[in-house]
Amino acid sequence: MNIGNYVKTGLLMAAIVALFGAVGASLGGAQGMLLALAFGVATNFAAYWFSDRMVLRMYNAREVDGSSAPQYHAMVRELAANAGLPMPRVYLIDEDQPNAFATGRNPEHAAVAATTGLLRVLTARELRGVMAHELAHVKHRDILTSTVTASVAGAIATLANFGMFFGGRDDDNRNPVFALLIMIVAPIAAMLIQFAISRSREFEADRGGAEISGDPQALADALAKIERYAKGLPLEAAESHPATAQMMIVNPLSGGGMRGLFSTHPATEERIRRLLGMA
Repeated sequence: MNIGNYVKTGLLMAAIVALFGAVGASLGGAQGMLLALAFGVATNFAAYWFSDRMVLRMYNAREVDGSSAPQYHAMVRELAANAGLPMPRVYLIDEDQPNAFATGRNPEHAAVAATTGLLRVLTARELRGVMAHELAHVKHRDILTSTVTASVAGAIATLANFGMFFGGRDDDNRNPVFALLIMIVAPIAAMLIQFAISRSREFEADRGGAEISGDPQALADALAKIERYAKGLPLEAAESHPATAQMMIVNPLSGGGMRGLFSTHPATEERIRRLLGMA
């Protein structure tokens, strides 16, 4: 991953933290801002240690090994070796929609998960491209970045909802219109920043996955097929927990006609075009 993308992601995450402070200040001035930032630190701590278990539980993922899913498990082992990574834990999710994600706080504590639908509709070569993409996320440490941004964005929304319900601090210096505006705009802005981070990471994971597998064409073919199937097959866990949508290789949410700012992923057509340029 190049330095420019590190800088871009760092700036976007700093913007999310600033929004956290702004919401806290609108609720309780300087003291509220400090309390909000402390809450954010606690949220990040919990996300760092427990996010992988939480997400896997949300999707009812079951761990598999060389006995229960020999070809799938062996494929991940080979690709992890190609990438110079420790062997991650491997999971299956009993869902028809073809999709996959990676989670964990670092490469030593990583997990990759794929739906049973993904294993059914993709060829072995295409599946190899998808799992290489997920391992590229692990190698680039995107899994921690996406977890932190999702957690902080969710905490901002929680704080803003609290402020809308209970009201902010009551003193003569507060501009109630500005405070109300902060409470409305901050969660939307946090969501847009979260999506921007996700989109920039997907292009890098596509490139990294193509290098790990040595087959850009296979990943391009897999993306086209997943996009086609995902549009007609809902993924209930993602619908119930939309903040996790950014983790998937293709946007799993229905009503996916919203593009641009409100997309968790870059356009699949553009991802395919770039991959074919590498082939």
